[in-house]
Amino acid sequence: MSKQHCVICAWRENCAKKFCVTDGGARCPDFSRDISIKEVPETEPEQEKGEKI
Repeated sequence: MSKQHCVICAWRENCAKKFCVTDGGARCPDFSRDISIKEVPETEPEQEKGEKI
């Protein structure tokens, strides 16, 4: 389940509700994900942090 955020909404530039939605846009009825923004999985595998052997 993908979370809703104003910053990834297709309407973000022209939205009149951007700062008025009480829950920060989490349940905005007008939300539509911007397909040009690549979705990043929430749990990415940790990469090696410069460990030297």
